Amino acid sequence: MSPALAERANNQGTEIDTSGRHAQAGSRFAISNLANDQELEHTLRQIGAARYHNLHLFHRLLHGGKLNKGQVQAWALNRYYYQSSIPIKDAVVMSRFRDRGIRLEWRHRLDDHDGDYGVEGGIERWLKLTDGLGLDRDYVESTEGILPATRFAVDAYVHFVRDQTPLEAIASSLTELFAPSIHEQRIAGMLAHYDFVNPETMSYFKRRLDQAPRDAIFALGYVKQHATTAGERLAVCEALLFKTNVLWAQLDALYSAYVDGHVPPGAFIPTEP
Repeated sequence: MSPALAERANNQGTEIDTSGRHAQAGSRFAISNLANDQELEHTLRQIGAARYHNLHLFHRLLHGGKLNKGQVQAWALNRYYYQSSIPIKDAVVMSRFRDRGIRLEWRHRLDDHDGDYGVEGGIERWLKLTDGLGLDRDYVESTEGILPATRFAVDAYVHFVRDQTPLEAIASSLTELFAPSIHEQRIAGMLAHYDFVNPETMSYFKRRLDQAPRDAIFALGYVKQHATTAGERLAVCEALLFKTNVLWAQLDALYSAYVDGHVPPGAFIPTEP
C-alpha cells in the first residue's frame, strides 16, 4: 500500500468506490474508522454486499436462464482459465510464508483444485462442465480461445499475490466469504433453466459449498489477527476490492463479447444458438 493511502487511513478516514457496471447496490460507502478487527470485518462484508460479482448483469442472465448454449459455453471456457490458475495463485501465496503452519493450512487448496493421482479435483470437475457443454477438452485446456480481458485479469491476480504483501495476498482470497450464495444460485438456476446441464456437470459448485466457507474462515481470521494498524486494515480492504474487480472485469468482457456481440479476433465463436 502506498504511503498516501496509509496516511489517509490513519487520519479522518477514506472512501472506497463501490461502483461498477450493472451494480445495483449503493455506489459508495465511507470507511470512517478501521480501529479494530470487528470494524475491519464489517467493512469487508460491506464490500462483498456492494461489489461481489453476483450483482453483475451477466450472472443474472446466466442464473435466470436468459443465455443460449453458446453464451454459456463462452462463460465456462473463459472461467476455466481462472479455475486452472487458482492453484498457481495458491502456490505463490504459500511461497510468501516461512511459517510452516500457514503453508500447511494453505496447502489443501492445491489439492482442492488440482486433485491428486486418482483423486478428482476442482479443475477436473470444471472440465466435466465444459465436456457436458460440448466443448472440446483439448481446446479448453489450451486456453487459446479465451478473451484477452480474461487472461489479463486472471494474470493480474497471480501477479498481485506475488508482488503485494503476504497480508494482502491472503486478503485477496476473501471473496470466498461470499461464494456459497452465488454457487447456490448457480446450481438452482442453471439446473432449472438449461436442459444441457445436469447435477453431474454442476458438481464443481456443489463441492465448493463446503470448501469455500472453510477457506474463508481461515483467511478472515488471519487478516483480523495480523492487520494491526488502520493502514494495514485499509490494505486488506483494498486487496478485497482488487479481487472483486478481477472477477467483475471477466464478466464485463463476457457481456461485451457474447451479449453485445463484440467478439475480439481469435476468441471463441459459438456455433450453437
